[in-house]
Amino acid sequence: MITGGTLFEELGFYYVGPVDGHDMTQLVPILRNLRDTDQGPILLHVITEKGHGYKPAEAAGDKYHAVAKFNVVTGEQKKAPPGPPSWTNIFARELIDRASTDNRIAAITAAMPSGTGLDKFASKFPDRFFDVGIAEQHAVTFAAGMATEGMRPFCAIYSTFLQRAYDQVMHDVVLQKLPVRFAIDRAGLVGADGATHAGSFDIAYLGCLPGMTIMAPSDEIELLNMTATACEFDEGPIALRYPRGNTYGLELPAKGEIIQIGKGRIVREMGQQSGREKGGIAILSLGPRLQEVLKAADQLAAHGLPPTVADARFAKPLDTQLVEQLARDHAVLITIEEGSVGGFGSFVAQHLSKTGLLDNVRLRTMTLPDMFIDHDSQFEQYNVAHLNAPYIVKTALQALGVVEEQPSSVRMASGV
Repeated sequence: MITGGTLFEELGFYYVGPVDGHDMTQLVPILRNLRDTDQGPILLHVITEKGHGYKPAEAAGDKYHAVAKFNVVTGEQKKAPPGPPSWTNIFARELIDRASTDNRIAAITAAMPSGTGLDKFASKFPDRFFDVGIAEQHAVTFAAGMATEGMRPFCAIYSTFLQRAYDQVMHDVVLQKLPVRFAIDRAGLVGADGATHAGSFDIAYLGCLPGMTIMAPSDEIELLNMTATACEFDEGPIALRYPRGNTYGLELPAKGEIIQIGKGRIVREMGQQSGREKGGIAILSLGPRLQEVLKAADQLAAHGLPPTVADARFAKPLDTQLVEQLARDHAVLITIEEGSVGGFGSFVAQHLSKTGLLDNVRLRTMTLPDMFIDHDSQFEQYNVAHLNAPYIVKTALQALGVVEEQPSSVRMASGV
């Protein structure tokens, strides 16, 4: 162990180290001594090895963050039961497919090759894959540099970790109008990884940046399409956000299709209503909450109130034509997203306020609550957030002024 003579001491720290973090007989006395010293500020330099003492973990540290049952002798982890592919794997599949015919496509990760699915890309295109380590700021600026030279870089980072690089996103990418593609994994609530890894804020913190395009797929087919669209989009920065976990098991096409930027789609049509006959409910969903919205729509239909359901696809640019149509033709407009206040619902509210349409529609925005949600299954976390089907139904009925007397009958509470 040494002290002094370091950059840290030049900065005014009392430096101690380096210390073997696995040697408790050495580390504990040092910690006790430093606890009692008044010579500060203090910087203790402790060196540890990820997976130390267990050879399989030492050899593959990124695969032992959270493990299922595994063979302690060989390190072989028990595979999960067969099921639909993960959102991450769907993204990787389309990216690899596109990269096979476009050598401008490159992939960048910040020490998360397997978590982002880019390990598969790396095995196919090692010369176009870059793991920059735990340095999201560098990953973003590196991607910006590649974009200036005509490459089509994909910067694949978890939503919560992209926050670390916000200054680089703003100054090095957005301000320069560079076509960097942000593949934002773990968007929304993430279950067992808890609040530290939840991707709650990216819609809000990216949506306020001029020229940023933000996509959110409602299912795996949409993710294929949006990945394909991002590959071909050279007009500026573009982000696609998708959640942790498995997709829905839909039959996949051979490849994704390019979709029109800034255009949503009607999924279910209640029927054209306007003028004095205006009434009913429209639900505008961004991202995977669409599946819960469709469940809620079935329940509302059982009440005799089948809503119009729309998939926004884009948080930005907002499909203003679709938003205005839904506001004009319905008494109630509900937006729902897997993001915080200040995101998609706020964009819709701002547009309706600006156009005056907010005066004549009962807008309800369903977002993640203003709190951190503890570890649980994703389903239960969204229950806590009041973003599952029963809460969508409740929001719709309350907004419309309908009070349920019995499961099969309803009455109007406000004369609507």
